[in-house]
Amino acid sequence: MKIGVVGLPNVGKSTLFNAITEAGAESANYPFCTIEPNIGVVAVKDERLDALAKLYNTKKVTPAVIEFVDIAGLVAGASKGEGLGNKFLSHIREVDAIVHVVRCFEDSNIINVNGNVDPVRDIEVINLELILADLDSVTKRLEKGSKMIKVGEKSAMLEVEVLTKIKQALENGKPARSIDFDEEEQKIVKEFFLLTTKPVIYCANIGENDLGKPNNKYVTAVEDFAKNEGSEVISLCAKIEEELTKLEPDEREMFKQELNIEESGLEKLVVAGYSLLGLMSFLTAGETEVRAWTIKKGTKAPQAAGKIHTDFEKGFIKAEVVSYNDLISAGSFVKAKENGKVRIEGKDYVVQDGDVMLFRFNV
Repeated sequence: MKIGVVGLPNVGKSTLFNAITEAGAESANYPFCTIEPNIGVVAVKDERLDALAKLYNTKKVTPAVIEFVDIAGLVAGASKGEGLGNKFLSHIREVDAIVHVVRCFEDSNIINVNGNVDPVRDIEVINLELILADLDSVTKRLEKGSKMIKVGEKSAMLEVEVLTKIKQALENGKPARSIDFDEEEQKIVKEFFLLTTKPVIYCANIGENDLGKPNNKYVTAVEDFAKNEGSEVISLCAKIEEELTKLEPDEREMFKQELNIEESGLEKLVVAGYSLLGLMSFLTAGETEVRAWTIKKGTKAPQAAGKIHTDFEKGFIKAEVVSYNDLISAGSFVKAKENGKVRIEGKDYVVQDGDVMLFRFNV
């Protein structure tokens, strides 16, 4: 799963990306210092893995991961190709969700492309470009669909209905994700790969002096905006987050205590991203490795097995399942089995977050 990190130039987007991935994406005080999208894979923090590693006495622990893509700064007119816009929009089209970084701090040393600090205006600049790009795509699809109906293609009728609904929303300045689609419509919408259907987390980038204090007026404005469209807001200081990643674990914890930070903004962001995409983890555990596997909520046992290997799904017979809490309480898989906590589940079992699973298969 990919999450694209977007924002206007000089809002702290690449600084945040550096912190997220420790990948060292270039960060500088001028637009378009990130021309190609930098990609980094980030572990999803999961304390259950450490507990299982102790239980099974294994040193190999493999967490679930999310892929972050640092997409170069957009500007007004991007939908028409301004500022390398077409290329950047195509990069956004390839991700599953968006982290939209907005500047919520004052700093006279950092150029603001739109003059003063106004995060809601900045959000609307990017939203408008995504809406305009989608409107162009939808209009073209509508023209094609209308021609298909004229030549007797009845299957195109529902597509045209859905496209018309989306076009009306876009023309009113609303993203496609603001529309309630039924299950059949959702299948059609997925085929359009629209930019404004992607879920969004707004990341309010605050200054160092605002850490540990009540939200400043800029963050409050972003929260009010996000609330109206049902999106989440995470507040963090990208500069501090980047500094934290450069410290050793012990030093990092001391620094967090000094700043009165219980959980870093990055930890919150990764967990929120995992949740935003409707993801969860099932676990496998043994002496060789303890691992978290990423699946969509609602995934059934054979498809979960297929995440490990396609042969597991093809030849799926059954799964031995114990919840993480029951396994830890029992102290071992054998004891959990003796206590009746290990279940035998078949093809229709819907996997739950934290299930520790052992698959039986035959190829």
